[in-house]
Amino acid sequence: MHWQTIADSLRTELAEYGALLGLFEQQQQSLFARDADAVLRIGGELEAQAAILQECRRERERATASFATAHGLPADSTLRSLLPHVEADARPLLEALINEVNHLLHRVRRTSRQNHTLLSRAVELNQELLRQLRPDAFTKTYSAAGRVSLAGANTPALRAAG
Repeated sequence: MHWQTIADSLRTELAEYGALLGLFEQQQQSLFARDADAVLRIGGELEAQAAILQECRRERERATASFATAHGLPADSTLRSLLPHVEADARPLLEALINEVNHLLHRVRRTSRQNHTLLSRAVELNQELLRQLRPDAFTKTYSAAGRVSLAGANTPALRAAG
């Protein structure tokens, strides 16, 4: 097993993280634009991209394990721990790829948390609006953990006039 296989898998993973980050940014723009259809569509795209990324990660982990066992090391060795077994000229490249993957991973997590907060707030605002329009249609209860839960009546909350 040659280190270039690992480098190729890291490059692929980087591209897929970039695509995921781009989708999260599109989702955020759609949230700010209040484009519910786009938010829903992008949500499906995010799920598909996350599955692609998970497979890329598995492939990188397989390449890393294969490289490790080819060098007489445990298959669960970390990529960084394998760097001393890579040609000296190639180490900076692999280190840069590892650092960039980690950087993008942190950006994806941060943007994901922001979007989750925005989505949660939008749901809360819509629930509050519905409670104001039809307060008798909702019952607020608390779980044993102290979380608030809203239960809606089985009747439609709003009906068209006319």
